[in-house]
Amino acid sequence: MTFAATSLLSKSLALSVILACGVASGVWAQDSAPAADAGAPAEAPAAPADGAVANDLSMGTEVGTGEQAAAAADGVGSSYVQANFDAWEQRCIRTEDGSDPCQLYQLLRDAEGNAVAEFSMFNLPDGGQAVAGATVIVPLETLLTENLQVAVDGGTAKVYPFTFCSTIGCVARIGFTAAEVEQFKKGAKAVITIVPVVAPEEKVSVDLSLKGFTAGFTAVSATNP
Repeated sequence: MTFAATSLLSKSLALSVILACGVASGVWAQDSAPAADAGAPAEAPAAPADGAVANDLSMGTEVGTGEQAAAAADGVGSSYVQANFDAWEQRCIRTEDGSDPCQLYQLLRDAEGNAVAEFSMFNLPDGGQAVAGATVIVPLETLLTENLQVAVDGGTAKVYPFTFCSTIGCVARIGFTAAEVEQFKKGAKAVITIVPVVAPEEKVSVDLSLKGFTAGFTAVSATNP
């Protein structure tokens, strides 16, 4: 059984918002003031500046050029891929001062190539039990009471609860100890397991490749002091 997850980030670091506008039918009327002298020619009204409002009617403004739109898409708060580390992408968010924070990202697919989950990992400040955090997004059709399981190289799995669900899927926010991060660095793959609502007796497992993880996590950690 397979079922697909909706991508973030990029996703998810970026969801598109579509704006719709309607045009109401009807007649716009303008009241003209009576002329002081019927025989005198009426003065032509002064042309409004671009974007100004004349007689309560907006004259409009020109939309930005393609270059301007591209610049806005690459502005503060936009996401981009800084580098690739085998199975991982280093995804970052643009900031005003250029100190862009990053995280490691991997899209998980099943044997048929269907997208099943998204896994994003990042380092955490020193001093806490967790030295790294991860966000895992799975389809809305996931049975939440069965939680999320993560196992590295066939070792004992750990169970993590889901935190919330939104239109893009259900999210688990989990932490990893220093020892667990070392397992990721030394391992070949981790296995993410979830249970679908429509088949609670079944389990859906997908591989999280750890190829390139060490170099990627080092690069991400350097952007998040």
